[in-house]
Amino acid sequence: MEFLALRPVIWTEQLDETLKFYTEILGFSCDERNNDWGWASLHRDTTGIMLSKPNAHTAFTAPVFTGSFYFTVNEIWPLWEQVQNKVRVCYAPERFDWGMYEFGIYDNNGYLLQFGQEIDEIH
Repeated sequence: MEFLALRPVIWTEQLDETLKFYTEILGFSCDERNNDWGWASLHRDTTGIMLSKPNAHTAFTAPVFTGSFYFTVNEIWPLWEQVQNKVRVCYAPERFDWGMYEFGIYDNNGYLLQFGQEIDEIH
């Protein structure tokens, strides 16, 4: 048995704005959207995420995720140049002792998104 993928579902009351953030700022493509469900499926390269309005069975007033979404990328600097002036920055690109260059931003809901590239891969 093997795990094949992890596709986080990001809850939001602002589906249109969140879809716009991930497609226009981060370059994801929308594969499918269902307005009746308040749901959308997106991808960029091999990374997939889903956006969803919270369902009626769960109390939701604001994002409460206590971690971050970590994206491994193969070219951190062009991505940083693309997003740095369009988002709320948590921290600018930084070299970390564990061998990664990383930066962190917040999406329109306040979720922390981190992006990292192995230092050895940077030319």
